[in-house]
Amino acid sequence: MSREVEDHRSHNNSRNMPFGEVVERHLSRRQILQGGLGLAALSMMGGFGLGGSAGARAQDKTPLALAFEAIRGSHTDAVVVPEGYRAQVLIPWGTPLNARASAWQNNLAMTPEQQANSVGMHHDGMHAFPLDADSGSRRFLLALNNEYIDQDALWAPQGGPTQPDGVRPADEVRTEINAHGVTIVEIQRQDDGGWAHVVDSPYNRRITTATPVLLSGPVAGSDYVKTRYSSDGTRTRGTNNNCANGYTPWGTYLTCEENWPEVFVNTGERFSDDARLGLPTDRGRYGWETAAGDDEHDDEFARFDVTPGQGEASEDYRNEARTFGYVVEIDPYSQAVAMKRTALGRFRHEGCWPGPVRAGEPLTFYTGHDSRNEYIYKFVSAARWDPADAPEPGNEADRLAIGSKYLDEGTLYAARFDEEGRGEWLALTPDARTPSGQTLAAALGLEAGDAAGIIIHTCDAADLMGATPMDRPEWSSVDPVSGEVYFTLTNNSKRTEDGTEATFTNGGVAVDAAGVGFATAPTNAANPRANNENGHIIRWREENDNRFSWEIFVFGSDVDAADNRSGLTRDNQFASPDGLWYDDRGDGQGILWFQTDNSDNAVAEYTNDQLLAVVPAALGAGGGSGSVINADNQDQLKRFAVGPNGCEVTGIFATPDRTALFINIQHPGNWPADGDALSQDATQAASGKVRPRAATVAIWKADGGQVGL
Repeated sequence: MSREVEDHRSHNNSRNMPFGEVVERHLSRRQILQGGLGLAALSMMGGFGLGGSAGARAQDKTPLALAFEAIRGSHTDAVVVPEGYRAQVLIPWGTPLNARASAWQNNLAMTPEQQANSVGMHHDGMHAFPLDADSGSRRFLLALNNEYIDQDALWAPQGGPTQPDGVRPADEVRTEINAHGVTIVEIQRQDDGGWAHVVDSPYNRRITTATPVLLSGPVAGSDYVKTRYSSDGTRTRGTNNNCANGYTPWGTYLTCEENWPEVFVNTGERFSDDARLGLPTDRGRYGWETAAGDDEHDDEFARFDVTPGQGEASEDYRNEARTFGYVVEIDPYSQAVAMKRTALGRFRHEGCWPGPVRAGEPLTFYTGHDSRNEYIYKFVSAARWDPADAPEPGNEADRLAIGSKYLDEGTLYAARFDEEGRGEWLALTPDARTPSGQTLAAALGLEAGDAAGIIIHTCDAADLMGATPMDRPEWSSVDPVSGEVYFTLTNNSKRTEDGTEATFTNGGVAVDAAGVGFATAPTNAANPRANNENGHIIRWREENDNRFSWEIFVFGSDVDAADNRSGLTRDNQFASPDGLWYDDRGDGQGILWFQTDNSDNAVAEYTNDQLLAVVPAALGAGGGSGSVINADNQDQLKRFAVGPNGCEVTGIFATPDRTALFINIQHPGNWPADGDALSQDATQAASGKVRPRAATVAIWKADGGQVGL
């Protein structure tokens, strides 16, 4: 999530034991075992708990070695990369996708049509899709999330938005709506090694917050999502605040709706899920609902006011917000209508990442709720994977029909992390038994068998089943060979030391200990630090019977902190891990890349947000610090890139031949350097003030070799 639109409140009204307390108890137990009983006592983790699987792989073969020198921190209006690398600005906000959009210039006035035919604003998660079996390293489709807007930059030529706190002009709202969503754009490599987008490619398109979208899965057609726009509850409009992403083995893009609640408003009677997810009660984030009136078409603005009317749900938009909060599947190869896959849960999704794909086995997708003290989830398909369902890249196929086979039926689980480095996946099904002995449907006040109601109330369902509140679960990635799952927990200012009295709230107002919800939550084994401003990365390995074994991979910290649990140095200190990608290099090895979204702490005083790299197989056994990365293997974690002032570094993938790496620079303060150019050197700083634009950055070695090695 971007810190620019982050909701700092905690909406978790459960009293479940949070992850920090679990971790603290787990680490204490682990230190006892290391000091006395030894490694044999950890055999229940299959050697995983102390980096055993990585160490075993390292013994079998020589691990990959990162060949670049770690770069120093930077505070400049430029991207910094290691010596011998080049970095290029690619498809910044406003890049025309077709002839219907005017050429970009620094003082270009945006209109609804201009923005609908140009690259959207504030790049985030992304993925590449090859156009044929052989061209993925030179020609591909880029699917790109455009998470939110910067109104000052969007409306810079006129000095900012009109009436930002009053009634918004209709065309300004349409433009802002069109700046959100997803961009699909064709990308080609140039003879000089650089990259360019293909203007007027038949694949280029935008899916915005106004684009018609279909609902699928348990919620589709239910009374929960009937509106004046879709009286049968099968359709909605748009996808919004798309943060991280995912992809499927049949070649589709998964985009995830995160901070969508704030664009709605409910000034009347609230559904319980409105409060649980944090819908505003006075005004939407941008006041889009205020533009409703004679100038709108088909309730394009009225739908953002979800205050219930006096009649039936199909006569107003009380259910409109319930058509958001999902994983959305898009076929980048066609113009097919996107589908919201409701079976994967409804909450503030960060991303959705596939587990190992094995013929004859169900598919697994991992996703996190990026808010303080929220949960990690996984979805397991009912259908078993058939490799015949993977069309060749670029081939005509009904990929969304394949998606319906695997993503509309299955089981959604929430994770509970136990103290001994073990955990369990808790099924969120109507007949699941809560710790109190009730069925989950009954505990939620639903009718028996109401699968749609479980999804609408995903967060409450996870509360009742006893899932572990986490320190803002963000990105995940999976080693496709070992099946090890990595997950970033970016930070949490709403957590207290174990044993202290947590402050309970109800709707943000303090109540006594009999009330519901944590204003702050106590630490636990998997989230062991109070007021965790630096975050950490956790990893686990699946076992049988919905069990798993987990450990802390690395703790974020500044180098001088007393609580520098992973022993970080000036060459790799970081805070607030966010973007994450396991870069499989074959033969059971790979590079784990992770990015940061940091501010207002000691690491931010040293450097802007950054991209770091580590080869897990080269780490060997973990030390006594309680994390796999520790004082004995610091040289394996290196800073690879630093972004410009004010930015978040996010979004990541590489070409199949690994000769080019792509990242996104979101909300820079004064970058790229040339305000009129689209393609330019990303490492150049502006000589004066420019209109800031988020952009993708392509990074490659000048000698044409593989990035990182």
